[in-house]
Amino acid sequence: MRAMITGGTGFIGQQLSRGALQRGWEITVVTRGPDSAASQILAGMGVTLVKGDVTDRRSFQEALEGCSPDIYFHLAGWYELGIPRRAKRRMWTVNVEGLENALSLAAIHGIPKTVYTSTTTALGDTGGELVDETFTRHSPPLSYYERTKYEAHTRALRHQSSGEPLVIACPAQVMGPGDHSPFGYYSRLFLRGLLPMGWAPEGAFTFGHVNDVAEGLLLAGERGQPGEIYFLAGQVLTNHEMMQIWSQTTGRRPPSIWLPRSLAMAQAMFTAPLLRALGHPAFISPEVVRSSFVSFRYRSDKATDQLGVSFRSAEQAWEETLLEEAKRAGVSLD
Repeated sequence: MRAMITGGTGFIGQQLSRGALQRGWEITVVTRGPDSAASQILAGMGVTLVKGDVTDRRSFQEALEGCSPDIYFHLAGWYELGIPRRAKRRMWTVNVEGLENALSLAAIHGIPKTVYTSTTTALGDTGGELVDETFTRHSPPLSYYERTKYEAHTRALRHQSSGEPLVIACPAQVMGPGDHSPFGYYSRLFLRGLLPMGWAPEGAFTFGHVNDVAEGLLLAGERGQPGEIYFLAGQVLTNHEMMQIWSQTTGRRPPSIWLPRSLAMAQAMFTAPLLRALGHPAFISPEVVRSSFVSFRYRSDKATDQLGVSFRSAEQAWEETLLEEAKRAGVSLD
């Protein structure tokens, strides 16, 4: 099996690349930075690196012509909440226009199967219901990232409806060691005893460990049917339940204060520009706060039944993640 991956050096992509190599596949990763540390780690494992960029149609076409894969995994994207206004055009280019280039060229070159990694975030708040792939969006986007992924998801559906051999996989909240989402930043602060307060205790998210999600994507490539959507969703936890698991795992105290929305928004408006000025992503920002008071409850029965995907419990996933993060940071949990 010859597989090509865009986004292969990312958080999910690295695990996908490793899993594909373990299957004995020939893997080509198209990357803007073949000399980067992440790219070189993959090269050391036997991945072939090709310089290319899905936002540059010509460079991506050349990459496709040189690879001729049996299957193509499109993971390339930009995930970040709280970006400044000046960055919005770039996020649209990566998440929407890059997707359009990738899918249209894959179809032109006759790739037998393409797996697009969308996200359940593209479908938004479920209104407290636990939903499956028949769910349709009924709430406005809460972040610019959500808006771009909704547009990209909509375009992917159009490509499916035109008969292209496209499988859409929608991970929910992916987590694991090295996670660069706000959950990742907060968990690392929590390990150091630096998270005395929180907000949106009843906000609900569906958590899937990155290794399980990567395996789900590979199974979508092997067994997924073109024209289908598969949620890779794991288990639902509220923010309060998640913090209790963090506390039990680390011995740290959970937040003693839960801010109401108005105070959390006020804090975020002050903190976001400060974090950016210090060179960090705005993991505390108005977009992050708005995106916390939600109910993102998704189920993955279809992927389990049809693809054979399985997910470790959210409790086990967070325990493994926190212990590994503590090890990497040299933080003692005794």
